[in-house]
Amino acid sequence: MKLKPLADRVVIKLVEAEEKTKSGIILTGAAKEKPEVAQVIEVGPGGLVDGKEVTMTVKPGDKVITSKYSGTEVKIDGEEYTIVRQSDILAIVE
Repeated sequence: MKLKPLADRVVIKLVEAEEKTKSGIILTGAAKEKPEVAQVIEVGPGGLVDGKEVTMTVKPGDKVITSKYSGTEVKIDGEEYTIVRQSDILAIVE
């Protein structure tokens, strides 16, 4: 099954959190922070949203940072994805 977002929506998948710190300490599952970086999987077409023209600036494969509590989480074929509005994306990680 494939997700195709509508309007200004973007499907993202969170990137796994690091399992050890920069100093080499291995973290347990409870000590890991929620990942802040996600990979763009699919992008909607943009267009007229709430009376304003929206041009999509992200593309599949981009790594992005989103608002912490934004989006709707969905599970498709055992994989977890989040659907967010483009305006909830704070930055593109290069």
